[in-house]
Amino acid sequence: MRALSRELGVHPSTIHRQIRAVEDRRDDPLFDEALITMDRFHPVDAVQARHVKETREMQTCNAVATTASSKTVIPGPDPEKTVQREARRILRRLSESKAFLAVAPEADLGVVFRESVPGYPRQTATVARDVAREFAVRDWISCRRQGKVACYEITAAGRSALDRMLSSDMIARRAAQGQSDHRSAFAMQHQAETTRHVMEEGSETPVPIRVNAAESPLAWLARRSGVAGEPFLKRRELEAGERLREDFERAGLGPNVTQNWQRFLTAGTSGGRSTGGGDTPGIAAEEAGRRVSNALKALGPGLSDIAFRCCCFLEGLEAAEKRLGWSKRSGKVVLKIALGRLADHYEAARAPE
Repeated sequence: MRALSRELGVHPSTIHRQIRAVEDRRDDPLFDEALITMDRFHPVDAVQARHVKETREMQTCNAVATTASSKTVIPGPDPEKTVQREARRILRRLSESKAFLAVAPEADLGVVFRESVPGYPRQTATVARDVAREFAVRDWISCRRQGKVACYEITAAGRSALDRMLSSDMIARRAAQGQSDHRSAFAMQHQAETTRHVMEEGSETPVPIRVNAAESPLAWLARRSGVAGEPFLKRRELEAGERLREDFERAGLGPNVTQNWQRFLTAGTSGGRSTGGGDTPGIAAEEAGRRVSNALKALGPGLSDIAFRCCCFLEGLEAAEKRLGWSKRSGKVVLKIALGRLADHYEAARAPE
C-alpha cells in the first residue's frame, strides 16, 4: 500500500480506506464477480508475483469463479451505450414501489420483480447478468438479501443516475423540436418541473408557465397523501401559499445581498413614483407589501410564523420547527391549518362587498 501511495501521490491511509471500501462489498455476488473479471483482464506477471503473499488459488474463490459468467465484456459494439440504454429501462422498473432484481448463481439473466400483491411478485423485466454486474460496480444497485438467489434494490446513486439520463433525453427532445434549454442534466435532476396557470396583468385568461415544484416546501406537501389517500394539501391551500410568496417577492421583502440600484437605473422617477403620474414598480411593491401584512395579520401569531417561514423564506418544516421551538412533526399540521385560513382570507378579499 505504501508503494502504491507513492506511485499515485496520495497518503497511505487513502489507499487503505479505498481497499476497505472494496473489501466491504465483496459479499455482493455481482460485485465479487466483477473483481474476478477484472482480475482475468489484468493477470499478475512474474515480477509482481514475487511480492504476492498468497497463491493464485487462495486469491480466487472457486465457488464464485464457477458461477461467474463466461462473458468478460458487455456484448455489442459500444458497451457504454448498452449500459446507458439498459439503465433507462431497468432502473426505471426498480424505482417502482416494492421492486427488486433477483439474480441466481448460474443464470445468465437477472429478473426484475414487483410485489404489487403481498406474497405474489410479478415479473416486469429481464436484464443480462453482465449488465447487472456493471450496475453493481457503479453502485446503482445494492444487495439487500443474499442466499441462493440474491435480491438487489436500487440505490440513491441509481436514482440520481436515472434522473440525469431522463433529463438528458428531455434536453435532446427539446433541442430536436427547436426549443432551447439552458439547464444541464445535473441541474434538472434536482428539479420537479410542472406547469402552473397564473394570471398576468392585462390578461383575462390564465397563462401557463413552467415552474420548479421542488423549489417550494408546499409542493412537497402537495405530493403527499392524507389518511384517506387524498392529497394532503388542497388546491386552494396550495394556491394561497403560492400567492403569499408571490406578493412577498413583488414587495421585495427578502434580504438584499447587494446594493439596490433600481431607483438609480430607473429614469424619470422620484421617490418610487413616476413623474408622468402612472404606476411604477415602487407602488406595486407597496401594494404587495400591504397584502402580505394583511394576510399575516389575518392569520395571527403562530399560524403567521409557520406560513411566513415556509411560504416566503422557503424553509423546510424541520428547519421551521427548530427555529420556532416547536416539537417535531407539529409544523405539518399547523401549516395546513394556516394555509386553510389564508385561503379563506384571500377568498373573502376577492368577494365583492
